[in-house]
Amino acid sequence: MGDTLIQPVWLYAVTVALLMIVGLYCIVVTSNLIRALIGLEIIMKAVTLLITMVGQLTGNTAMAQSFVITLIVIEVVLMIVAGGLVISIFRKYHTIDVRVLRNLKG
Repeated sequence: MGDTLIQPVWLYAVTVALLMIVGLYCIVVTSNLIRALIGLEIIMKAVTLLITMVGQLTGNTAMAQSFVITLIVIEVVLMIVAGGLVISIFRKYHTIDVRVLRNLKG
């Protein structure tokens, strides 16, 4: 039984690590606010997968599911507020480029 459980754990761990790297890359490298939000969303999905994996490994799937549902609700609220801020910034400054927004004074 140990060998059949170890292979999916490594696959999940590699997937979580790759999703985290891709999400951080999207946030750090891009100058577009929408792409940064997408990167944040990818990181949240990696955390969701990590919580699910840990819940499966510890045998406490009910607690993991409740954490995942809570995380999804927080994620949706965060994306709605951040999307609203991006729309507001675009309407006021007609750009969502972070390099241009950094040069604004006042």
